Amino acid sequence: MSDSAPVAASDADEPARSSGKDKPAPEKRRGLFARIALFVRQVVAELKKVVRPTRNELVTYTGVVLVFVAVVMAFVTVVDLGIGQATRWIFGG
Repeated sequence: MSDSAPVAASDADEPARSSGKDKPAPEKRRGLFARIALFVRQVVAELKKVVRPTRNELVTYTGVVLVFVAVVMAFVTVVDLGIGQATRWIFGG
């Protein structure tokens, strides 16, 4: 007998639901301080999973970010100058 057979048998006694979807039983709502404590515990658990980069990795990541920012700045500058020239040409500035 499978694990789902007893569940199916117990559902046979209940009347048919109109929605067709089983909704889980609502959980008991926790108090404010219990929810805050749970949040803090989850934050601490997630922070324990954080891995700090080594100094070499940090220097590499910083260099990549600075190069990327410089490339984007150059692109935006070229686009801005191009739009400015087009505006002067169109409106005769």
